[in-house]
Amino acid sequence: MVVGEIIEEREVIIIGGGPGGYNAAIRAAQLGKQVTLIEKKGLGGVCLNEGCIPSKFFAEAAKKRMEIDHFKQFGIKIDQVSFDLTVLHKELNETISALQKGIKKLLLDNGVEIVQGTAFFMTENRIGVENGHTFSVYRFQRAVIAAGCKKNRKTKVDHKRIFDFESIYSIQEIPSSLLVAGSSYLALEAASTFQQLGSDVTLIIEGTDLGLDGSIEKELKRLLKKRKIKLITNARIKEIHTAQSAVIYYTKSGEDKSIEVSHLVYGPALIPATAELGVERIGMKLDQNGFINIDQTGKTSVKDIYAIGDITCGIKNASKAIKQGKVAAEMISGIASEYDESNLPSIIHTIPPISSVGLTEEQARQTFERVKSSTFPLSGLGVSAMSSQKEGIIKLVIDADQELIVGVHMIGQGAVELSSAAVLALEMIARTEDLTFMHYPHPSINEGLLEGFEALAGKAIHLAANKQQHNKTESPSQLQQHEQYNL
Repeated sequence: MVVGEIIEEREVIIIGGGPGGYNAAIRAAQLGKQVTLIEKKGLGGVCLNEGCIPSKFFAEAAKKRMEIDHFKQFGIKIDQVSFDLTVLHKELNETISALQKGIKKLLLDNGVEIVQGTAFFMTENRIGVENGHTFSVYRFQRAVIAAGCKKNRKTKVDHKRIFDFESIYSIQEIPSSLLVAGSSYLALEAASTFQQLGSDVTLIIEGTDLGLDGSIEKELKRLLKKRKIKLITNARIKEIHTAQSAVIYYTKSGEDKSIEVSHLVYGPALIPATAELGVERIGMKLDQNGFINIDQTGKTSVKDIYAIGDITCGIKNASKAIKQGKVAAEMISGIASEYDESNLPSIIHTIPPISSVGLTEEQARQTFERVKSSTFPLSGLGVSAMSSQKEGIIKLVIDADQELIVGVHMIGQGAVELSSAAVLALEMIARTEDLTFMHYPHPSINEGLLEGFEALAGKAIHLAANKQQHNKTESPSQLQQHEQYNL
């Protein structure tokens, strides 16, 4: 430290202004703490500026483009449809700017001090902040690390022919042909969005499945085929060559193959931003990949320092970061609080969207002695016929012995909104009788939940009797017998 350097005193310091960080800052301020938020780039973090908002903005454009095909049945005639990507970018940038200003106003209205710069730990209670030629030192009472992850720059991305899942949404032309590599929600969203915006899309994955409940995955693969999105399984990319196009060399089941496309998008490995923070210098415990170990309250191994969001171990998810941020702020303020990701909803903004809460049927059969499941097609609902969005299913999974709901999965319109009802049902340890007793608005997608739960007992009104017979109960031993028989 430079002799004579001024050390500024702060009560609570939050490192990172993404969803987790700014939620933590505002909640701590609401609880009477003096809070300083340090952000090196833009408020909102990667989620607002590069990830969640840009990708969902493009997905919304793709959704609206798809809806045009159904306008004629409502008597709306459109002679010619055109798409201007420059307008979309302009609107996206204006939206991001407005949301950034909104976050800043919320922080300032709550008395949160905003400091621009790059933070790093000097000691267990001191942080240095660099901003250009300016260097400041803060001594804090409590700190929350919400610095997220950064990309592994060893991954080849030129932002001309080859993009990652963030930079693809800054592209200045719709790819004529696009290879999407990976089975993550980012890959599925990119494939769905750009296909609807006019790209010839190929999806390439290393395994055979997409990591979803079996019934949902089967429906998704059917829709991919219907949308003419080619799926290449059991394949691994070996080399990428670019010139006037992108040529990708890969192996499939041991055989060398290649594909030529105009553009490629894939996800570089993410690494936690712990090294630049200097957390190892203060003895903070990390996992083998450099992510911070925390308990259910967000506490790290270093006294009075919490960590939240993507920089910690486990699922990388904005909803998780937001909840963890509030929990950490409450703990700092002396309020007992904790975080549990058991019923964290998994959302994929494909067209149509996918939501998953709780256990898949496959996971449930490894956990419970007897499992019941049901699937209800959204085409059986009046609201689906009315909106011409008939594709998709609702899948329900229960522990048959206790009639407890353990999993709710959906692909189709309303999936994102219905996920909240699914989370509530699992959090309240609901039984099937709880969900069949209540009233459901008509007509609405909500009725699909009721029909799904009634189908568990063979009582669904809008589902043929012979299609309810497959919603049966099997124990793990019975399932194993079936598998052996099939072999």
